[in-house]
Amino acid sequence: MKKMLACIGLIALFTTFSCKSEHEKSHEIDTKFLVTNPVLLDTFLVKQYVSQIHSIQHIELRAQEHGYLQKIYVDEGQFVKKGQIIFQIMPKLYEAEKQKAQAEVKFAEIEYQNTKKLADNNVVAPNELAMAEAKLDKAKAELALAQVHLDFTEIRAPFDGIIDRFLVREGSLIDEGDLLTNFSDNSKMWVYFNVSESEYLDYQTKLSKDSILIVSLRMANGKMFDFAGRVETIEADFNNETGNIAFRATFPNPNGLLRHGETGSVLVETPMKNALVIPQIATYEILEHKYVFVLDENDVLQARQIKIADEIQHIYIVESGLNKDDKILLDGLRKVKAGLKIDYEFQSPNSVLSNLGLYSE
Repeated sequence: MKKMLACIGLIALFTTFSCKSEHEKSHEIDTKFLVTNPVLLDTFLVKQYVSQIHSIQHIELRAQEHGYLQKIYVDEGQFVKKGQIIFQIMPKLYEAEKQKAQAEVKFAEIEYQNTKKLADNNVVAPNELAMAEAKLDKAKAELALAQVHLDFTEIRAPFDGIIDRFLVREGSLIDEGDLLTNFSDNSKMWVYFNVSESEYLDYQTKLSKDSILIVSLRMANGKMFDFAGRVETIEADFNNETGNIAFRATFPNPNGLLRHGETGSVLVETPMKNALVIPQIATYEILEHKYVFVLDENDVLQARQIKIADEIQHIYIVESGLNKDDKILLDGLRKVKAGLKIDYEFQSPNSVLSNLGLYSE
């Protein structure tokens, strides 16, 4: 009886195992996976750099004379033209000094004319005439100096630009050198970004002698700035602490959208010819290394490590590990393992790349 039960058990186990094996075999045959090839493309890499945005001219407006601030002629944030008056320091003291200097000039002129007549008639020595002439020159110089002091009571715009926040108000007592406000020319903007030594060397060797590196700007809100920039200046030295060197791109700013002190990201496009590309969804990662499943001549999956040169949205550029004739698994990477024979449907690389957003594992 025991032998009969053992035999029945073995037969049941064998039957269960056979059914399970047949089911798995049937499942492997019935499931089809998508397979594609890597493809060679002429494309470009986009590298992104954190940047600081500066006005082409950003200066401090300071008082050059002391006195009470009598009048402010503009408002904060206002655009002013070159030569337009912005602040007026009470000028009465300097007007009085100018009038005094004018009177001294008139007196010195009369004295000079009288001395000249006497010298022409040999009544006084030539030295007397020279002394009178020197006195007149001194009086004229003092008048010119008084005019300069008077002019300094009017703070005018040195160029077309935008007024920043006022640091003083009408009636404030101002000392010479006090900061009144900042002033910016935003017609063009200088955008600074730091580049590593290796990237600097790449850019310099790829650019021809007379060519200019053209860059784009992504603003803080994620939108692209409408105008392209030109990298016209590179700093002289590398930063020894960071190993970077600063590039300066000049962007036109005709609509005044960019302001001094903003941040953004500079985008630099680097063309790549015959780059071997694959979809990112065809890869998986083990210990920071990228792998793909490659189909051999017997339709058996083999795991292969690859090296990534760079990436674009949805795409990896492969440096090594694949060639354009390899068949790689596109979907179902989590459902398979190396050594598994699969049934597959081939998708052309161009079709895959044009529909990357539709594929999922």
